Amino acid sequence: MFTNPQPDTPDNKWRHQLDRFIKSHHLELAALSWALWQENGNSQGTIGIDLEPTPHFVYCPDTAIEQFNDRVENRLQELLGLIKHYKPEIEVLMVGIGKDQVKLIYFEPKPEPPVCFQQLGKDVDTLLEELEVKLLATGINNDKS
Repeated sequence: MFTNPQPDTPDNKWRHQLDRFIKSHHLELAALSWALWQENGNSQGTIGIDLEPTPHFVYCPDTAIEQFNDRVENRLQELLGLIKHYKPEIEVLMVGIGKDQVKLIYFEPKPEPPVCFQQLGKDVDTLLEELEVKLLATGINNDKS
């Protein structure tokens, strides 16, 4: 009845793996998102998960996203709109970066990000370290084919 509109090619495999990771760790990602927002606001840009050479968290400055949007003929307009209207107290907004492509990571967790952060009771550095270790363990982006 339902079909997958995008075949599981190497170009798309990382996207599916990242989707599974986000689903499994959405509360930790919400806590991290809130903690980083409390630390930096939007002064550093949007949080990204860069999968190369190994998975790690980065900031994507707004100017870099805007320049990339220009290079891809304005196909990132929706992403730019979400960034502009981002509500960190109820949403998680990140950008997955892999194989010269980007993937929007957006969800509204329950409970909200501030509650996730409070319930986990971990500082930013601990959350970053633990999530990066878990990202590495998933094997995302190990397939270079």
